[in-house]
Amino acid sequence: MKLTKFLATVALGVVVVSCNNGQVKTKSSLDSKIDSVSYAIGVNTAMRMSTDETAKNLNPDLYIQGYMEGIDSANATLIDRKETEKIISQYFQEVRMAQMKKREEEMKAKAEEDFKDYKKENEQFLADNKGKDGIITTASGLQYQVIKEGNGETPKTTDKVKVHYHGTLTDGTVFDSSVDRNQPAEFGVTQVIKGWTEGLQLMKPGSKYKFFIPQELAYGHQQRGPKLKPFSTLVFDVELLEILPPAGTADKHSKGDGHGH
Repeated sequence: MKLTKFLATVALGVVVVSCNNGQVKTKSSLDSKIDSVSYAIGVNTAMRMSTDETAKNLNPDLYIQGYMEGIDSANATLIDRKETEKIISQYFQEVRMAQMKKREEEMKAKAEEDFKDYKKENEQFLADNKGKDGIITTASGLQYQVIKEGNGETPKTTDKVKVHYHGTLTDGTVFDSSVDRNQPAEFGVTQVIKGWTEGLQLMKPGSKYKFFIPQELAYGHQQRGPKLKPFSTLVFDVELLEILPPAGTADKHSKGDGHGH
């Protein structure tokens, strides 16, 4: 805990205890540097306390009891002194997680309203695409088309792969392409969006598939740069070039037929 936070906490404890005992004495002037520091800490603590929901929810009786019993190391406490930091840390982590969840829900609700027409367009695209010849739909909603089948084993979630890909939106807008960069990409099977993770595990080295990834398996309600709006369906032409061997080991995996290197 930083010194200022520690001093602020101590000051708060002193103020609360003093208030509880009716012993607060007010002054109309600050006569020394420590007077100014003491007063400044009090004002600063009050300012922070006034906007801190956790502080507002503190049980004052237990706060005072904890302060009084903890100020002297000889006193017994209801909680092991060594556990206090852990308890506080875990609580504030839970508070932060709850705040993040709330913000995420608010962002999603706003995106649902702002991009409702775009979302419907993408859903209709997938509904129409599902009935086309050669389109396979998995239980998760991923749609794919086999352009060319490869040979060998399919990747596992623990594998790393080398691929070439060309990514577009449903209207053909290109947002990412290793093909255009003329540079294959390498990454872990689980280091990508859910649609990719699932699709890669269907492919064998040398395969060429087309993925139609619904927003639920992509970026959902998140805006990802200027081109990827919330609820975008992503279309990828994917070629699995190689399942890479683990670092420092001989290549025991199957490789593609060399196309696309």
